[in-house]
Parts: sequence; C-alpha cells; structure tokens
Amino acid sequence: MILSFLFFMILFIGGILLMGISFGLPALNALAFCGGLLLVTLAMAFIFRQRGSATRRVNNWSGNATE
Repeated sequence: MILSFLFFMILFIGGILLMGISFGLPALNALAFCGGLLLVTLAMAFIFRQRGSATRRVNNWSGNATE
C-alpha cells in the first residue's frame, strides 16, 4: 500500500514537473506537456482505483453504496 502510494506520487509529481518544464523547451513542448498531463491523469486514476480507500468501498467501480 505504501509502495504503491509512493510510486503514484512520483508519477504525479513527475507529471507536474514535466508540464512545468515543457514551456521552456524550444522543441516538442506540446509533446512534453501532453506527456505530463498523461502522467498526472494516470496517477490520479490509479490512486482512485485502489481498494480500501477512506470511503471503505470494496469495489470502487461497482456503483454500490458505501458498506
């Protein structure tokens, strides 16, 4: 649980940094920005997908009420 959090936090921070430095790149700045945006999106999606979240849902994607 902690290792997955650290991994996805590194993805999240890395994506933000990549989006930040993309404005200073002379070439491929759009590609770097889109890559950073993809990293941030993936990190958020995987964190929300983790089981045992604070809402105590067993299956986050089922749509069932909190048990």
